[in-house]
Amino acid sequence: MAVAASRVFTYCNHKLFFFPNTGINLYPTPIKGPSLLLNGNGSNNFLFYRPKNPIPRCVHSAPKTLETHSQSHVPRRRNVVEILEERGLLESITSDNLRSACSDSNLKVYCGFDPTAESLHLGNLLGIIVLSWFQQCGHKAVALIGGATARIGDPSGKSLERPELDPDSLEKNTQGITNTITRILGRNTKPNSDSFVIFNNYDWWKDVILLDFLKRVGRYARVGTMMAKESVKKRLESEQGMSYTEFTYQLLQGYDFLYLFQKEGVSVQIGGSDQWGNITAGTELIRKILQAEGAYGLTFPLLLKSDGTKFGKSEDGAIWLSSSMLSPYKFYQYFFSVPDVDVVRFLKILTFSDIEEINELEREMKSPGYVPNTAQHRLAEEVTRFVHGQDGLDEALKATEALRPGAETRLDWQTIEGIAKDVPSCSLAYNEVLNLPLIDLSVSAGLLESKLAARRLLKQGGLYLNNSRVDSEGKKIEAQDIVDGKILLLSAGKKNKLVVRIS
Repeated sequence: MAVAASRVFTYCNHKLFFFPNTGINLYPTPIKGPSLLLNGNGSNNFLFYRPKNPIPRCVHSAPKTLETHSQSHVPRRRNVVEILEERGLLESITSDNLRSACSDSNLKVYCGFDPTAESLHLGNLLGIIVLSWFQQCGHKAVALIGGATARIGDPSGKSLERPELDPDSLEKNTQGITNTITRILGRNTKPNSDSFVIFNNYDWWKDVILLDFLKRVGRYARVGTMMAKESVKKRLESEQGMSYTEFTYQLLQGYDFLYLFQKEGVSVQIGGSDQWGNITAGTELIRKILQAEGAYGLTFPLLLKSDGTKFGKSEDGAIWLSSSMLSPYKFYQYFFSVPDVDVVRFLKILTFSDIEEINELEREMKSPGYVPNTAQHRLAEEVTRFVHGQDGLDEALKATEALRPGAETRLDWQTIEGIAKDVPSCSLAYNEVLNLPLIDLSVSAGLLESKLAARRLLKQGGLYLNNSRVDSEGKKIEAQDIVDGKILLLSAGKKNKLVVRIS
């Protein structure tokens, strides 16, 4: 044995022998948690497994005090699983042992985000919120950017195969999503905290050789089990069917979990309820290949409205988390418009407000003295602050107040320009606008379809210039009406606005 073995490692006062390029581990089995598995040249780029019928060993078993992933015991803290369950953020867990593990150990928990767009959207926010809850309970959050898996496309919840992304788009999307996650998780943690980290799975997939992967991982994947996954069954029953490329996605995501479990000590994967099949693919690979316990999966419900439709889409498209794609003002307004039937549930799911405070607000909503939209105001403030920070919330509140028809707040061109990307706008020359009847401007700028409609709205008290209601049909644009000599704000009712830039 001494001749064949190229090195001998000492691990927890016990010896570990390994043979060059065999992947045979002579450490006593079973070992709970990841073991040190290396190939003959010391590289850690490839996965090796422990044989089912290992050679008899002459070393003692690991002491009972050895913990999975070297997780240190800490004083009992708030149990994050119980918190998620109380708030309606828990759909399923792979084992009830996760509950005790969350109380007794510091865990590393990951959620994956494929860079299919330049920004994350509202559907991704739940993953970040659940990661943040784990952070607040003393665990470490891991965000995994799917630089490799985005080249495949997750079929879960999709009726068609995702379009292929070119490398430049992937790089741009990866940077945008990384910035968003860093901004949100970094802002909501203590200074100099290491409570979160971001990985990109392309960093390990780019070195994987197909034949090695099939030999060491593919052999443990059962086709029957893969076909039984809900996401696969739905696609196979559709007219479009499913490509082999998409079919392998669950195996790729499963290997991501195995890699992070073995190399980074990550023991929990979270995701939406539609990710259950992909998550359990990972826990199964860990159990079969590493013969290890202690890997858990947790899913949360999809973000749905009370009528069962997805929450996170507006008439203008997705609700993005990046201010470069959707302003904090528009983001705030989306949550402010949530109906009463959904607002309490969203306060529990999307905010970190105390449950008792939310329950008290729910009781107030049923009382005669309740001020309408108080709960919506709280929801919009809390979510906007979490995503865009206090500065983003201040910007949204300032714009909301300033742009309210009839508001006494003095408008300035920066405030109006700040919402210009969220509402229709046009550019007109100064001499085209000066002394032009407001009725004519409303039509030529595109706010209203005809002068007849403009006159009717004016008589009903619904036509506004710079938030001031116009009562005179003969009103013309004067020099003092042009805000800071640069801009005008026209409003038809409370919601339909149009910005006119003066050139």
